[in-house]
Amino acid sequence: MFVWSKKLVGGLLGAFVLLLGIFLLQGSSESTSVLKTHTTQWIILNYACLLVWLFVWMIDQARVRGKNVWLWLLPFILAPLPTLMLFVLFLQRRLS
Repeated sequence: MFVWSKKLVGGLLGAFVLLLGIFLLQGSSESTSVLKTHTTQWIILNYACLLVWLFVWMIDQARVRGKNVWLWLLPFILAPLPTLMLFVLFLQRRLS
């Protein structure tokens, strides 16, 4: 893949570890919903990282095929999975 460089991978992994550390080092509160809050934050973090990874993959696929991926950014932010499906179908169509 053209997009993955050592700086990009290092930056993304560093941000993930930093956010993970922030979530894990939060002091335990005396309420009973700490686990629910922590679980919700963990799910959101994983979903956000998955979306970043998917968009980087879209950048790579568009670059290989000579297409412009930045037109797909706003629809991807609003509805990631349908946009990903349409993007893949768009890249697979045959040119006449």
